[in-house]
Amino acid sequence: MNIMSICIKTPEEIAKMRIAGRLAGEVLDYVTPFVKAGVTTEELDRLCHDYMVNVQGCIPAPLNYAPHGHAPYPKSICTSINHQVCHGVPGDKKLKSGDIVNLDITTIKDGYHGDTSRMFYVGEPSIQARRLCESTHEAMWRGIYTVKPGSTLGDIGHAIQSFAEGLGYSIVREFCGHGIGKRFHEDPQVLHYGKANSGTRLEAGMIFTIEPMVNAGKAGIKQLGDGWTIVTKDHSLSAQWEHTILVIETGFEVLTLSADAPPPPAL
Repeated sequence: MNIMSICIKTPEEIAKMRIAGRLAGEVLDYVTPFVKAGVTTEELDRLCHDYMVNVQGCIPAPLNYAPHGHAPYPKSICTSINHQVCHGVPGDKKLKSGDIVNLDITTIKDGYHGDTSRMFYVGEPSIQARRLCESTHEAMWRGIYTVKPGSTLGDIGHAIQSFAEGLGYSIVREFCGHGIGKRFHEDPQVLHYGKANSGTRLEAGMIFTIEPMVNAGKAGIKQLGDGWTIVTKDHSLSAQWEHTILVIETGFEVLTLSADAPPPPAL
């Protein structure tokens, strides 16, 4: 059933999305001990790939993913370090103490996608870096907390934008959350800025990601020559967190929560 082109998931589909989402979160739990100084992002990619394929029986959705106008993505996860905003391609660069890094995981299990990302500290981050990561995590959760039938996509964006900009940060506008299910990216687009009580009204059975990208400096971004990696134009730090959310009659359910996922902040 479709409202505009937004797919309302059936109970059977929701059950499969719960599994895919949990598995995506468990990849992040698994890789956590390996995120330390001296490891390369390519090694992290290999660890995650092997875990998804050999342990979970999943397909890594990013591998060879080729949206219109892009060359196929060459790796199984995205690794975005420091001023990299998103879609960082794993390579031979070693993480060093003080780095922050986002690992973005999307699994496909039984044809359905689970999508989540998390920030990691390599050693001891700067106070500025820790504050940015914690604030972005809270911004995501403030967006999640608005989710219930009858609220709007604009409510999500407004909650995130007003909080992050209130701290002096900026919101990346070129990338947004998205519906998800059998396809990696479905309607609706979930903007991380906007006006309260505007846009599409939420209904039980909708599933989408909330994944704000927040910059310590200005909002401007650019793409690197690899055709994928996005960085801040002013070289300022950027952070992102992501969960996949199901709208239920009483509010929301986070499908990508796993045992070691950082808990929601106390608001």
